[in-house]
Amino acid sequence: MSIADSVRVAVSALTAHLLRSTLAMLGLIIGVGAVITLLAVGRGSQADVTRNILSLGTNLLTIRPVAPQQGTVRVAAGSRPTLSYEDAKALAEPGVVPGISAVTVESNAGVQIIVPGGGNLATRATATDESYPLVRNTPLAAGEFFTADHVRTNATVLVLGSNVANNLFGGVDAVGQTVRVSVGRTGLIFTVVGVMASQGGTALGNLDDRVLLPITTSNRVLQRFRGPAAVNFVDQIDVAATSPAMMEQAMTGIGIVLRERHEVTTDDFLVQSQQDTLAAASGIAQAQSFLLGSIAGISLVVGGIGIMNTMLVSVFERTREIGIRRAVGAHRRDILVQFLVEAVLVCCAGGLLGAAMGIGTAWIVDGRKVIGQTIHAEVHGDAVLLALLVSVGIGIFFGFYPASRAARLRPIEALRYE
Repeated sequence: MSIADSVRVAVSALTAHLLRSTLAMLGLIIGVGAVITLLAVGRGSQADVTRNILSLGTNLLTIRPVAPQQGTVRVAAGSRPTLSYEDAKALAEPGVVPGISAVTVESNAGVQIIVPGGGNLATRATATDESYPLVRNTPLAAGEFFTADHVRTNATVLVLGSNVANNLFGGVDAVGQTVRVSVGRTGLIFTVVGVMASQGGTALGNLDDRVLLPITTSNRVLQRFRGPAAVNFVDQIDVAATSPAMMEQAMTGIGIVLRERHEVTTDDFLVQSQQDTLAAASGIAQAQSFLLGSIAGISLVVGGIGIMNTMLVSVFERTREIGIRRAVGAHRRDILVQFLVEAVLVCCAGGLLGAAMGIGTAWIVDGRKVIGQTIHAEVHGDAVLLALLVSVGIGIFFGFYPASRAARLRPIEALRYE
């Protein structure tokens, strides 16, 4: 019997029991659809992380404090303050570090913002200087960023994230409005000079939910709350290299300057490039995609077991038919191929329907907001092809045992079967 004849007989057998065939396919349809959808969501998340990190600039270097090693123990990065605003100003001096175009600082704290006669909001404040928009590639939607004069004079000015501006002022223009910013028991009246354009969530958190204020003003506000010893320390220093090609040279120069300033032989700081951050974030996202795909793949195995169960039932029901075929000259190979083709056809049909369901589901969830986060899904052809190939593999693997069992039936015993 040729393959074409086997396919024709298999289609006739499957359509004769359409409901049973559909139920057998159901597990594969759900499994393939789930695999494609979850892989699409995982890849969309990975693309978001990559896009958000690269939006901050491909030539960005981040310097974070690291406590010096104590014996054989090294304390985690950021657990002890070692970087200061003076370090940033030293790095920003022209000619000190080749390959640097701009330097800024970040020092974060939780604050309470109160609108006179209105509402209030608890959020995060980032204390920085006038170079922040240049280094961090931060566009403004309204107003302007605070200037070097604001930083030098400890001006009480504030730049709001887009979400903060909307929550505090709604549709009213926030520029020129006054708010009270409180940290602990300390508070000052600030004037809003700008509103940042919406940037969305990144690996560093949602930038739209932050406010920016001058580092010198923050030091003055926080001095009584944190103590004089903590005034000049910062959480991190951000450096913009003149080009990606100059990043290695800039990192070397930064290390030389900071070791000299801190008078240490073991680095009490960590310099990272965007590529380092991107590689780490991509690794996490890929592992997440693999985990999601593996979990969804379990349903494919369950679907394969359902296929095998259905094919075994079909073998028992058609035992007499198998005996007749053997009696008129069919070989064991013909019987094996016939039932194997039936299993593969069921799996192929289930795989195609599941692929259509997965692509459709990914299209539906793309751009939807869940728990305040926007989901992005990207369907790639390799994921669809992989799911279809796995479906065929499942058909061969789980269909082989019922097919071989049918092929091993003895013609006389099959003919006697009632």
